Amino acid sequence: MSGEGSSSLVLLLSGPNLNLLGEREPDIYGTSTLADHVQTAASTADRYGLQVEHHQSNSEGVLVDHVHAARGRTAAIVINPGALSHYGWSLHDALAAFDGPVIELHLSNPDSREPWRRTSVVAPVSTGCISGFGGDGYRLAIEAVAQLLGRS
Repeated sequence: MSGEGSSSLVLLLSGPNLNLLGEREPDIYGTSTLADHVQTAASTADRYGLQVEHHQSNSEGVLVDHVHAARGRTAAIVINPGALSHYGWSLHDALAAFDGPVIELHLSNPDSREPWRRTSVVAPVSTGCISGFGGDGYRLAIEAVAQLLGRS
């Protein structure tokens, strides 16, 4: 992290199975890898004087720990919680304790898929949600953060 401190750092979190992007169900999630999406986020952030710190985990508890560690250290969180969107109540509670913008992000549009995907426990503690735009969602999420932080 640079000397700009928490005002320039955005935590990007990726939930379960996102490490398989590019291989897993490319008809739904596309052929880009998670590394490709992180690079998109980082390139976009750089245009706004922001930095991205990325972590991926298949464990809800690890993601909760990253949210806790972000408190007072990062300006915003962009999170693609994957399936944890629908049942990750401890993630909900951790995000509720974060004082800054939280953007929920999905490659696909959960509302156009199976009924169980239409409920997000993360949405009530998020500033906004970007879904259904594929990999472009990572750019859109960082642009939303930049706007919310007065960087646009």
